[in-house]
Amino acid sequence: MSKIRIGIIGYGNVGKGAALAVNGASDMELKAIFTRRDPEKLRNTEELDSSVALLPISSAESMIDDIDVLLLCGGSATDLPEQGPHFAKMFNIVDSYDNHAKIPEYMAAIDEVAKKTTAIISTGWDPGLFSMMRLLSESILPDGSTYTFWGEGVSQGHSDAIRRIEGVKLAAQYTIPVEKAVETVRSGQSPVFLAREKHRRDCFVVTESVADKAEIEKTIKNMPHYFADFDTSVTFIEEDEFITKHNKMPHGGMVLHSGKTCDNSQVMEFSLKLESNPEFTGSIMVTFARAAFRMSKDSIYGAKTVFDVPLTYISEKDRNTLIKELL
Repeated sequence: MSKIRIGIIGYGNVGKGAALAVNGASDMELKAIFTRRDPEKLRNTEELDSSVALLPISSAESMIDDIDVLLLCGGSATDLPEQGPHFAKMFNIVDSYDNHAKIPEYMAAIDEVAKKTTAIISTGWDPGLFSMMRLLSESILPDGSTYTFWGEGVSQGHSDAIRRIEGVKLAAQYTIPVEKAVETVRSGQSPVFLAREKHRRDCFVVTESVADKAEIEKTIKNMPHYFADFDTSVTFIEEDEFITKHNKMPHGGMVLHSGKTCDNSQVMEFSLKLESNPEFTGSIMVTFARAAFRMSKDSIYGAKTVFDVPLTYISEKDRNTLIKELL
């Protein structure tokens, strides 16, 4: 049986995680990696199979006939808004677009061009898995409230947004739940929180030698959709300290739903503890690449989300096996 042929746009943290996941999937093969960096220099510094094509992003269109699904592993701040609509015209795509407030707008832009392709967007763990749990919880317990807590961990999207600021060399943003808020929901209460009452954001930043730190801090704290609604701290550190203390990418979080059936309190909880956020995100994208491939074969085209994908489409196992082993 032929394997699903995968291409990857962007070989940063998520791209590397996706490549690992593809190599671990028995029904897939990695055909090409498209990068902004010098392909030859990248091949010399990374352990990549010689059979994997390593090419500039501009070369992707030349491999339309060689790739079944293209994974877009760039950042949500500036990469995906351009790359998503561009590549969805030509390829089945999967991405992890995570700017929640702009997902409807982004999805509409993808849907406009994906006439003969399948594009599954926002397939990370939030949006993505957590979105599925929010839907499930609210459907089961409509008389209740859903709460999402992120962290403690490094947010790739928020860190990327900081790195895009002029004068920033390195950055890590930690999202930290407010423990009092978590325990209040776990107790069965359904409070109304402001954003800053649920989380705080701690940013550690290394600047270029000539940079306006005051302006960088102001830009971070006032960035809409990312930091403006939260209590945010910005700490400027040296590069050596950053490499020593902030070179890991853990993350996690939980979805809690506090509801009632008649007079009885019911609390649902789904949680993640991740040692590697990008590797986990890459694994999710690869899982939904399988679904994108199958949906395209069934002529299910256009922009889709995790809500639109049957669970049997994401597994390597066939439907009968899934029912026998997991149901």
